[in-house]
Amino acid sequence: MKLRLNSGAAFDLTGKAGTMALLADALFPDPATREYVNEELGGHLEVTTTYDSIDVTISGKASQAERLIELLRNAILGLNLSADSVSKLREARIAQLGKAPLSNSLVADRAVATRLFGTFPYGRAAGGDLGSLPKVERADLMLAQERLLHSDNAALVVIGGIEKARLMRALRQLLGPWQKADRSVPATFRQPNAPDERTLLMNQAGTSSAEIRLAVRGLARFDRDAIAASMLADVARQRWQAAVPELSSASVRHEAHNLPGILVFAASVPPATAQKALAAAQDVMKALAQTGPTADELARAASATLLEIGKRTGGELDQIADMWLDSELQKTQTTANPAAEVSRVSVTDIQRVATRLFKDAKQAKVVLGDIEQLKTTVTNFEIPEAKPELKTATDPQKPTRKP
Repeated sequence: MKLRLNSGAAFDLTGKAGTMALLADALFPDPATREYVNEELGGHLEVTTTYDSIDVTISGKASQAERLIELLRNAILGLNLSADSVSKLREARIAQLGKAPLSNSLVADRAVATRLFGTFPYGRAAGGDLGSLPKVERADLMLAQERLLHSDNAALVVIGGIEKARLMRALRQLLGPWQKADRSVPATFRQPNAPDERTLLMNQAGTSSAEIRLAVRGLARFDRDAIAASMLADVARQRWQAAVPELSSASVRHEAHNLPGILVFAASVPPATAQKALAAAQDVMKALAQTGPTADELARAASATLLEIGKRTGGELDQIADMWLDSELQKTQTTANPAAEVSRVSVTDIQRVATRLFKDAKQAKVVLGDIEQLKTTVTNFEIPEAKPELKTATDPQKPTRKP
């Protein structure tokens, strides 16, 4: 069973990233529930939060289908958002983030997304961060529950050896009381302003390499050219690596969401090569928009894209469930086999998508490393201002003199 709530982290309030992730945590807060599903029902329970949705995947023996549905019912209709429960969930997520400090690579990824999107939802972390999570209050979760956690904002897929009549009887009995919303919340957001096209330099003293990122706006997940955009990203990676052999851990990825996402050039390079790598990425974008890929590049991109699609899916059943949930969201028939869609992409398609994404596109550029070295190699850069030191209640305050 896969239940999808069609509202994810994109609905977090400004400055309170992680609200929807905490709401997802509240569905099954007790680890004993997962152990019960694993050991007693012979399955697994997983809850994931993305920008677009909250997905609950629960599996087990077909003979225990009613028990699985009951677990979903208790999670949704018995959601515990007491002050004590919210505090524990928030502290647990903060502690989890604190145990794993952000790598330089992830810091650069976050920075370029913020540079490109600004206050737009995709510019903040879907799971929240150490700066935003402490600001999330119980009232924020209750507001999210009231606005978004409704049956007409969700879809459920069930796959397995169970009779339809038995399944529908159990669903009506157990999930029937789940109410619909009295009004819908539109999935519209203020579009981000154009990013500052200067290169943002971020200081990480003592590092021997630099993390570079160059990003432009991408396509939406359900755009007809989304598959071609993923293949375009792989062609761009091939050319970028050929142009700059010094690139390490180089990748070009297209991250698609329900709203237009992001296409990112990412790599680690010696500081002296940072400007060369950025210029090469810009040349690659311009060339692909003008002439498109070769047949060999297209073939390699097709193979890489099929491999990536296989990695993203959690198995055949999970892939089928996602296809049905996507089709329900789009109100269309189930989508075609991804392999067939990849095989239909032509050189002309790749060039057309390159023109859509790269021609006259506003670029966000970030370089993270030893800033003293980077200032001698990178041109047209910006250095973020140091944040002012905040005074606490215990800081001595000088008395003000009255005139």
